[in-house]
Amino acid sequence: MWMYLGLLAALFLGLHNLCKKHAVQGNEVFPVLFGTISAGFLLLLPFYLGSVFYPEYMQKIGFYVTDISWGTHGFIIIKSMIMASSWVLAYQALKHLPITIVTPIRSAGPFFTFIGAIFIYHEKPNFYQWIGFFLIILSVLLYSRIGKKEGIIFKKNKWIFAIIGATFLGASSGLYDKFLIQSLILNPQTLQFWFCFYTVLILLIILSITWFPYSVKRKAFKFRWSIPVVGILLQTADYFYFKALQDPDALIMLLSAIKRSQILIAVVVGGLIFKEQNKRKKLVPLVGILLGVFLILYS
Repeated sequence: MWMYLGLLAALFLGLHNLCKKHAVQGNEVFPVLFGTISAGFLLLLPFYLGSVFYPEYMQKIGFYVTDISWGTHGFIIIKSMIMASSWVLAYQALKHLPITIVTPIRSAGPFFTFIGAIFIYHEKPNFYQWIGFFLIILSVLLYSRIGKKEGIIFKKNKWIFAIIGATFLGASSGLYDKFLIQSLILNPQTLQFWFCFYTVLILLIILSITWFPYSVKRKAFKFRWSIPVVGILLQTADYFYFKALQDPDALIMLLSAIKRSQILIAVVVGGLIFKEQNKRKKLVPLVGILLGVFLILYS
């Protein structure tokens, strides 16, 4: 069941990436990010209020937000700081790079998770999983060669380094999620609610320095329907992902790889919607990445 939940998370993440590209294109990045996280927080707020005023009913329907200690709040704040940094870098890169370049680089996340899962959680991949691991690496390198044809020189483009940094931080957060869910025994809605709450506070601090004081930037911001939709889709994906992690048999390295099947939606559908270049050539490494995910998933 945890694998199927991972696939559901991948579906909503793929749709989330498409809407995110629409939200940030030609727009101010930080208020867009703030809007998406705020939308997710508002989606989860009724669950928290229901848990305060109608705890028995919320427990009955499985969406009860539990009381947690101050120490646990501290652990969630750390996750919020990691993901806020990752999103700031990722949104900036997405604004300046094609989605068919950004998404495959983000697909490198399972590599970092793979290594962390081995050394931290002592998860043991088999022979075919190793093949899938290196197949994904080679496919991402092939994407970099295609990117050069679009004028994107990977070694000289700062947004490439931004998306690589975002990918590393995102993978770190994925490893941290297993600790939060399985060691601290947090249910998905509790983790999601307080994570969104603290992330909103962090982004408010960033906006107060980089956006609110500047009228030119405030006027440049365009509200779009895709901004709240991004937040809703992200929280839906996270819910299925965290539910999968609740299974003690779930392997974080495999879940991370399964989530990357979202690339199919981003590259194929996104390439058509945003009319990006070299779509056919990008299908070759796309197949390589999907084959690598397949080997990791079904070996």
